[in-house]
Amino acid sequence: MDKFYNQLKANNKEWVAQQLEKDPAFFSKLENGQQPPLLWIGCADSRVPANQIIGAQPGEVFVHRNIANMVVHTDMNMLSVLDYAVNALKVKHVIVCGHYGCGGVKAAMGNDSIGLIDNWIRHIKNVYRLHKTEIDSIEDEKQKWDRFVELNVKEQVFDLAKTSIVQNAWHNGQDLQLHGWAYGVGDGIVKDLDVNISSDKQLDSVYQLNF
Repeated sequence: MDKFYNQLKANNKEWVAQQLEKDPAFFSKLENGQQPPLLWIGCADSRVPANQIIGAQPGEVFVHRNIANMVVHTDMNMLSVLDYAVNALKVKHVIVCGHYGCGGVKAAMGNDSIGLIDNWIRHIKNVYRLHKTEIDSIEDEKQKWDRFVELNVKEQVFDLAKTSIVQNAWHNGQDLQLHGWAYGVGDGIVKDLDVNISSDKQLDSVYQLNF
């Protein structure tokens, strides 16, 4: 085994010791189950760790991550996480958190083929098509990229609200709020994008489901 791999195991033992020193019952309390108030849908980027960003402890955040924090209505992985979080764990908040400098969003701005991921990137390109006029009007490339990141997050929040899982929860009177954030990798600050949805009435009528 190489040095890096062995260091991971050593880090784990050190972390366990630190937690037990602070709270001898730390792991026994986690063993009893989870009741996180938050589902985090974020990017798989290694620089964007959900718990650390918001100072959350183990057991406080249910997490789903993929390339460019996408909410794709045919993605059974995402839907399964969402269903469990909403219907079993009864989370009260879902945050879609994108980040500035996102490689997936950058790839969607161009036409180079990367490989299998091209098929995933196409979902991000659909967001570009929806907002093409605004994005193309921005001359500075970094500002254009940053704005695309923000618009992508906003569309994913609305896509969450369109799911039958979320709408059924609202229909049943469940307190469930959806939010969109963008994280600055360079400064560690999250920007609230002011897209907060707590009712299907905030959707176009064509997306409002009857139960």
